[in-house]
Amino acid sequence: MNNKPQMNTDKHGLVPKLRFPEFKDAEDWVEKKLGEVADFSKGKGLSKSDISENGKTPCIRYGELYTHYNEAIEIVYSYTNIPVINLVLSKSNDVIIPSSGETQEDIATASCIINSGIALGSDLNIIRSKMNGIFLSYYLNSVKKKSIAQLSQGISVVHLYSSQLINLEINIPSLSEQQKIADCLSSLDEVITLHSQKLDTLKEHKKGLLQQLFLREGETVLKLRFPEFKDAGDWEEKKLGEVCEKISQGGTPSTLNQNYWNGDIQWLTPAEMGRKVDRFIISTNRKLTTEGLKNCSSELLPINSVILSTRAPIGHLQINKTEMAINQGCKGLVPKETTSYDFLYYYLFNNKNLLTDLGSGNTFKELSSKALKNFQVKFPSLPEQQKIADCLSSLDEVITLHTQKLDTLKEHKKGLLQQLFPTSEGII
Repeated sequence: MNNKPQMNTDKHGLVPKLRFPEFKDAEDWVEKKLGEVADFSKGKGLSKSDISENGKTPCIRYGELYTHYNEAIEIVYSYTNIPVINLVLSKSNDVIIPSSGETQEDIATASCIINSGIALGSDLNIIRSKMNGIFLSYYLNSVKKKSIAQLSQGISVVHLYSSQLINLEINIPSLSEQQKIADCLSSLDEVITLHSQKLDTLKEHKKGLLQQLFLREGETVLKLRFPEFKDAGDWEEKKLGEVCEKISQGGTPSTLNQNYWNGDIQWLTPAEMGRKVDRFIISTNRKLTTEGLKNCSSELLPINSVILSTRAPIGHLQINKTEMAINQGCKGLVPKETTSYDFLYYYLFNNKNLLTDLGSGNTFKELSSKALKNFQVKFPSLPEQQKIADCLSSLDEVITLHTQKLDTLKEHKKGLLQQLFPTSEGII
């Protein structure tokens, strides 16, 4: 049997865009108000101080729905010692949704509790029905998210009451179709979770390597060194200005003069660096003309310079793979021939805190060219630099591939959520 959902070609009735083959000829989803098919109640108590590492009763507080849980809750992270008689306990298949939150968009965060006997905090709405709870959670979190947000009230704190939820219009298929959809999305979430955990493990491995492959402040002996450099002697202490050909300062031309903008010269700012996670940068959001470059008294950085944000905040790092200019919140470090640009990048990456501490200023901290040039570094020979850089670069490539895979899976889930549930816009 083909278990993949198929594109629906029926032109009548409220049905999803994608439907599993066995339900292709099934009846349209039935429109109901949530209050017609569910009972509502609220949790009780459970402040942050009520959580205990040695607690006996598993519990959930509303804030954890935003940080810990997805649509199905099987493993609970918090426990309490409050007497059970003073608690509200879950039943299997209950769906919980916060009754308060910071924004209207966030408050539509539903989760189904797989097990009974979980204590539920006071800021939780409890929805109890004969529907498949996991199906309902995915449904509320996706195509009904906007509708729930519109029901909520408040400005600084947003509230959502059961009296509002009972009027939420939903569309319901048979229990067997609900189960099929829940199983499909749950399986995809399991894959996403596994990839996310693997990505976290790789990042932790990288963090550990950085701590072992570089000398930390006050250390004289490396924790980890490649065998061929075991007898190569100590790393040489230098100033950052001694391992760089130059440290360039950027600038910003007048934003009012259109002759300075929309040219062909890449121009990078600290804000843009903060939005990018890639080690390498090829293109920027804004571009200068030759006249604009002259006006800001900047110069083009050669390829494979290490660009460091030195203002608000200090510490973003990237390596340019095309010539580009920078604004005054950045410094461009042009490495000497005896310095590996990748090694320089990772060395500074591993010493972000020390660089931040060098910043000065009242309104905001800024790292001056003088302080940067005098920053003390310990560098090995070029071959050892390159060996360390190659090791970390290879690991970064794997991390990038896993990040891309995870993003692809999340986009796939987003697409499925939009197509597996019918909406007024999705009637076809």
